[in-house]
Amino acid sequence: MARSRPWPLDDDDRPSGSVRPLSQADLRAILNHLTDADQLLAGTDADRPVVAVRVRASVGQPGGSAQARWRRMRAAEWTRWTRSLPWRVAASLGIGASGGLLGNLLAPRLGLVLGGLATLVTGWGLRFQPSPEAVAWRRGAAGERRTARLLAPLERHGWAILHDLALPGSRANLDHLAIGPGGVFVIDSKQFRGRLQLDPASRLWHGRYPLAPTLQAVSWEADQAAQVLPDPGVAVVPILAVHSAQVPWGKVVTNGVPVLAARRLPSMLRSLPAVLGPERVTALADQARIRFRAAA
Repeated sequence: MARSRPWPLDDDDRPSGSVRPLSQADLRAILNHLTDADQLLAGTDADRPVVAVRVRASVGQPGGSAQARWRRMRAAEWTRWTRSLPWRVAASLGIGASGGLLGNLLAPRLGLVLGGLATLVTGWGLRFQPSPEAVAWRRGAAGERRTARLLAPLERHGWAILHDLALPGSRANLDHLAIGPGGVFVIDSKQFRGRLQLDPASRLWHGRYPLAPTLQAVSWEADQAAQVLPDPGVAVVPILAVHSAQVPWGKVVTNGVPVLAARRLPSMLRSLPAVLGPERVTALADQARIRFRAAA
């Protein structure tokens, strides 16, 4: 079970269904209230500036496990499709022959044309097509790679970015783990189509699907990551980064999780106040490399 999170906003804005635009003040409040402020700030020295040190931390490949899942599903579906190929060919030829007979009844010269056309149309309809579930995994892998490209420039500003990390003792994985001056963040990438919408109860939806389970999952992942990392004074904040779909107000916070357009992610992280010094960033990144393994 994920441990409860103190909510930094007003009582009327608790995550029991409320949604509001996400501001920088909100993010600072989330960081300050998710953990003890004195402990969180212990990594910086107020008497000297925080110097950004480039930290490279690579464990998995962005979207690696999702891409592997897509390939496995596609291979299994292809195998099942090839087993059914004889009846598909027979169906195409049978319908083509029926079309040819019908064409001959209408006009002698139409038989061959209609027969060939019926065969082609039937064959096209019975061609191999990956299932929507498999395609969703492929699209998810592409979204994770896009997020990784957006996050990569942060390494020049003292951030360590790790991708596709398996949670110890779980089948779940972290899409991205960002460790830097602004704190520690578990980032979940989603490649959606259309737009996210709020219902009258202020719940966030993608089409006919509520996002509450997704938000609960990334919050749980952040809690698990906090238990894996060795520093109890560091908060791990969950973020949902959305590609291709419009987010209300561009960025919102709901169910205790910031949800924002992925393109806004780098500037948001860079604008956060420094709460970790370069030594702690490096130490946390080193521990993350040791304690997490690649999911794929």
